Amino acid sequence: MDGRNAWVREKAAASLNPSQVETTLFQLNERWLATAPPLAEVVEQFPLGEAALLHLLAVSSICATRLTRNPETLLWLFQPEVCLASRGYTEMYRELRALAGDSVAHQDFAALRSWKGREMTRVALRELANVAPLEETTGELSQIAGICIRRVFEHWNTELRKRHGSPAAEFVILGLGKLGGGELNHSSDVDLLFLYSEEGQLTPHISYHEFFNRLGKRILETFSTPHPAGSLFRVDLRLRPEGSAGPLARSLESMENYYGGFGETWERLALIKVRGIAGSRELAYEFLRQHQPFIYPKSATPDLLDEIASIKHRIERDIVGTQKLERDVKLGRGGIRDIEFIVQTLQLIHGARHPFLQEPNMLKALRALRELDLLPTDEVLTLDKTYRFLRRVEHRLQIEAEQQTHVVPRDPEALRRLALSLRFSSSEDFTAALQERMRAVRPIFQRIISKTPATPAELLGTSDLEIFSDQKRAAKAFTDLAQSAAGFHIAPRTRQIFGKLRPVLIGWLAKAADPDATLNQFVRFVEAYGLRSLFFELLVANPRLLELLVKTFDGSRFAGELLIRRPQLLEDITRDPAFDQPRSVAENLRRLDLSGADANNIDPIRAYRQRQLLRIILREILGLATPAATFTELSDVAEACLLFTARLLGNEQVTIIALGKFGGRELTYGADLDVLFVGDDNRATQKLMIAMAQPSAEGNIWAVDARLRPEGEKGPLVCSVETYQSYHEQRAQLWEIHALSRARPVSGPAGNRFIEIAQNYWRKAGQRPDLFVQIDNMLERIRRERGSGLDFLDLKTGRGGIIEAEFLVQALQMRENIWEQNLDRAIDRLHEHGHMTDSEVAKLKNAYALLRHCELVLRRYENRGVSTLPNDRDDQRKFAVRLGYHELDAFRRDYVNARDTIHALYEQHMEFRSKLRDSTLKPLKRGTNRECP
Repeated sequence: MDGRNAWVREKAAASLNPSQVETTLFQLNERWLATAPPLAEVVEQFPLGEAALLHLLAVSSICATRLTRNPETLLWLFQPEVCLASRGYTEMYRELRALAGDSVAHQDFAALRSWKGREMTRVALRELANVAPLEETTGELSQIAGICIRRVFEHWNTELRKRHGSPAAEFVILGLGKLGGGELNHSSDVDLLFLYSEEGQLTPHISYHEFFNRLGKRILETFSTPHPAGSLFRVDLRLRPEGSAGPLARSLESMENYYGGFGETWERLALIKVRGIAGSRELAYEFLRQHQPFIYPKSATPDLLDEIASIKHRIERDIVGTQKLERDVKLGRGGIRDIEFIVQTLQLIHGARHPFLQEPNMLKALRALRELDLLPTDEVLTLDKTYRFLRRVEHRLQIEAEQQTHVVPRDPEALRRLALSLRFSSSEDFTAALQERMRAVRPIFQRIISKTPATPAELLGTSDLEIFSDQKRAAKAFTDLAQSAAGFHIAPRTRQIFGKLRPVLIGWLAKAADPDATLNQFVRFVEAYGLRSLFFELLVANPRLLELLVKTFDGSRFAGELLIRRPQLLEDITRDPAFDQPRSVAENLRRLDLSGADANNIDPIRAYRQRQLLRIILREILGLATPAATFTELSDVAEACLLFTARLLGNEQVTIIALGKFGGRELTYGADLDVLFVGDDNRATQKLMIAMAQPSAEGNIWAVDARLRPEGEKGPLVCSVETYQSYHEQRAQLWEIHALSRARPVSGPAGNRFIEIAQNYWRKAGQRPDLFVQIDNMLERIRRERGSGLDFLDLKTGRGGIIEAEFLVQALQMRENIWEQNLDRAIDRLHEHGHMTDSEVAKLKNAYALLRHCELVLRRYENRGVSTLPNDRDDQRKFAVRLGYHELDAFRRDYVNARDTIHALYEQHMEFRSKLRDSTLKPLKRGTNRECP
């Protein structure tokens, strides 16, 4: 056993991600098949090389999980004929039939899902081993998706025809986007259109339209259903006529009428990539023939380039944002979408005269442009090389968890791992190459399309748009809402209803901190919601709902993006009869029990956590929950998710101790869970930590931080009660004992025993004569190491900040032996024992509550751990409005008073400070370095 462990650690140490590789190899060892060659032999004699396999395990948690769940997949990959050569559609399809036979739909397509996961792992492995060119990787991924779509279609088509009879009409599934171009990435949506040839009546009660829409619904449900064997593909039907508001399937004549009457430029671009995926090839050909004049007009309108430039401009403004323009390899400035728009624009302009350009694949179309001399050779080479490079980066980002991400990380370790995976020697070299490639694309985009997008005609007056910084853009947004923003016809009744809604909407936007950004979010939500007329009627009839939407979009970008991705959550949450009530740990556990999660599928827990965060934000924004109640609700949801996950994974014998704000049930948005683990099952606890932090399309469950354990990250993850006792007796430093002030048992058999030991050493430390000096030193060290350097902005670590208030209360608790994890209740108990006056209690509570409210509002915006006020004065103004202030100066006055109050109380009760410190750190007053520069 020791030799095997040493071998695992040796292999892991040489990888890009030692902890993930070590965990994976240990799990493979545990589940390895007795009849198979030894795992060491498989790894070291792997046909593509040991380094290629370890590279896969290091950078792809989802592939590592597949291999540990099914070691047979690794043995399959070990076969040279599997991993050394590419595989065509016919070979893949034949192998799937051999695996699943005619029972492909058994257990909700479990065999198809397993096959898909296995093939995705093979493609990722070959790409990481650098043996597959881009065209092979994207082509094989597209083939995998095409086979999945075909098999699901064949099953439901057969089932519905058995049940209802067979329409005398053809049906085809058309692929758009990267599926249509045969260039899928590792986490692409598959964009589809469902088309049937003609209208008719199948039975007295079922028309062809109803039959084919039922077929489309069955297909969509299969692809959207989670399953322990893995997901299929995310299907996106929003590119169909009328978007989400339109029927799933349309007849050929209906398609022709729509595109002929209402088709817009973005739909021309989308249809360039249309291709038959499953069903009738003849119908797919007829669709292309019929719509060729729409896709490739003989003479492009003069404003075509301006429209395309405007589309790209809106993408960068509304979806990417200025912070990510240089890091989003797909939608950013000079990214993949820029290259695609360049090529598709030239296809639109010249495609009618040059049928050779009527090509859905981007790289093939680019080569055609070169052969026709429609692009200079040097620009073609620049676009080709940059496209290949950016697709490689995109694939590396997505291989990790098959999530739809395109943004290069800021985190130094994640960036380092990405750079090394792409065979760069350092993060700096990779970043420089990325910037150089993307910056080379934008001049070509500007030359061919437009340097600046056209400004839409002013259709609305600006008298009531003065609240917006960009009144022209706001006018365009209101025009889109009333007429056509998503590319489909808007009925006159819808425009009339919006006429009633518009002044109410502007009234609420006038109260927003950032009316421009909030309006943009509102427009995106309306487009995602789909049923525009019904939605506008709902808002007119329920102005409280409109208020909630505007306040949510203004107060939390995180919540806004979640609502835009899943508009149905708005009604699901707000219509719940218990929406105005908090949820306890027990109630959260009860609902998690009904979520359908199990040890092999914890995505429902992730989805539950996302939904509850949104619910809590909505309750807080509407004023249904105070900040203090919000902290409790967040803590209860976190605790329930942790308990439920631990129970599913069989980790109930390990005791979990909550620390920090989790221990005090005072969590805020974007916070990790500080915990200690007591017991002896290190493997099960590691599994729990990974499960809690590992992301999927639903996000993660909750990040767990166990670094406060003995010896920190160098120490064992799980320790026995005796080990904790020995450590605190012999080696623990004061800061480690001080951290126990909020220790609270969450689960497990050893909780009470641990708390008894913790209290014993905590009480002893409280009697140290230098207690206050040491705690003050701890505070100063935190300021040095974690402060931003601008004391006014540091509401957490700065002088008179959140931590200073907490350290004051905890120091007094330790000295007076008052054990209480919750800070508010601890202050009350100090008062009861005569250690604080009525006036001091009121001042401290009010000041601390204001700072925690500030932190809550800061973190709510992106659900991220921010504890520093914005530096820019206008951003400070927006923050103050979100906090409930009408004037920035009023907020700054209260904020400074709160921090001065806390610092004065700290100085008063910790009066040991030396004259030297008094002379170098003078009390904060308005007009000193506390003022924002």
